[in-house]
Amino acid sequence: MVTHIVTNHPDEWDARYSSAEQVWSGDPNGALVAEVASLPPGRALDVGCGEGADAVWLASRGWAVTAIDVSAVALDRAEQHARDAGVDVTWVRTGLVEANLPARGFDLVSAQYPALLRTAGGDAERALLRPVAVGGELLVVHHEVTTDEAHAHGFDPLMFIMPADVATLLDDDWEVLVDERRDRTIAGGAGAHHAHDLVLRARRLR
Repeated sequence: MVTHIVTNHPDEWDARYSSAEQVWSGDPNGALVAEVASLPPGRALDVGCGEGADAVWLASRGWAVTAIDVSAVALDRAEQHARDAGVDVTWVRTGLVEANLPARGFDLVSAQYPALLRTAGGDAERALLRPVAVGGELLVVHHEVTTDEAHAHGFDPLMFIMPADVATLLDDDWEVLVDERRDRTIAGGAGAHHAHDLVLRARRLR
């Protein structure tokens, strides 16, 4: 999560990525590795892929990955990361809500620390659920951020959806596998100061 950006405007994200040679750690997110390493590979969607570490990790494990982000700068770096790793990923410059994603088209939908804005109709939450195939899984992870921490970094956490917001839309068609607060340790990158994650993992049953 980039705390000083409060819109999904591509120009703002391009400026954020252009401000540093590398924004994130370059390693796949720990919750993704912990939750997905044992799954058989299939079709994966990486929402808000940033510089591509998660997408590259998934592709290296045999997943057919589509990765989306609004920032052209981030996607250029992600594409180079994939070339260096010798893997193929389909990179798409788009926001989640605006993306023309196939309904129930992915065996895994992963959103790691997404900056998805709230709307009255729950557009982003529904856009996360829609692409998950029957038998597929949704993984949504966000930092636990207190109101004081958020305001200190100049943003309002109530502007963004959290795993709990997604969980409220899970009906009998879903099985919740994980819904917990988890300790987080990371060596570097812009999010390294966050100590805890909120992790939601669910499987579509029908």
